[in-house]
Amino acid sequence: MIRNVLSIAGSDPSGGAGIQADLKTFSARGTFGMAVLTALTAQNTVGVTGVHLVPPAFVAEQIHAIFADIRVDAVKIGMIANAEIAEVVADVLRPYHDNLPIVLDPVMVAKGGASLLASDAIEILIRRLIPMSTLVTPNLPEAAALLGEAMAVDRAGMAEQAERLLRLGPKAALIKGGHLEGAESPDVLAESTGLHWFEGTRVSTQNTHGTGCTLSSAIAAELAKGAPLAESVAIAKVYLAGAIAAAGTLSVGNGHGPVQHFHALWASEQQPS
Repeated sequence: MIRNVLSIAGSDPSGGAGIQADLKTFSARGTFGMAVLTALTAQNTVGVTGVHLVPPAFVAEQIHAIFADIRVDAVKIGMIANAEIAEVVADVLRPYHDNLPIVLDPVMVAKGGASLLASDAIEILIRRLIPMSTLVTPNLPEAAALLGEAMAVDRAGMAEQAERLLRLGPKAALIKGGHLEGAESPDVLAESTGLHWFEGTRVSTQNTHGTGCTLSSAIAAELAKGAPLAESVAIAKVYLAGAIAAAGTLSVGNGHGPVQHFHALWASEQQPS
């Protein structure tokens, strides 16, 4: 059976991040993707020039429409923009979350530096959405913002913050180490059973637009297919590493380009530029 995965997130018209990246990832991982829009953005690989929020009641209506008709096997939550949208997302998902994998990627800042989350929404994330999540996947600055602390700068700090995030109520927390200095880019997964490290070598490329969206969506797809959490993270990281490695086969924009979501499917077409 092909699994159905729902993304609740914002739109990136340039196709590298947001809903567009989520749908590409779901498809690449062999699942059927669905999308509820929380915001429209005007952006490209260079930056974000505008954000138009979807009214919270219409966000709720979209989610209700999906669950009223379609079996949902996992949910990925990305950009929620403000407190009102965060509240309605939590309200609508509340009846389902006990038996539904939910991956929360707390999108706060775009790759180019634009803010994508109002400050008043952080409290709703902490109080309502994080506790109902199977997994929360912040990068280092996002983890620091959620905890009200300085950003971790080494593995010990990452481990401590991952354990503190776990106390906020999710079943697990994955802190991504892409902002660390050095050649390595490790991630750490905190579960009730302990910590699990996922090693990674930093790839020298500016084509990293949408990597957080892609990783969280790949994890959601694997969870939808029934894989255990740590295995889902491991599979998703291998998939993302391949997508980053093949990003040079694309020619999209002049800034932070997208990853190649279909690197495993388009192998015969890929010629490095």
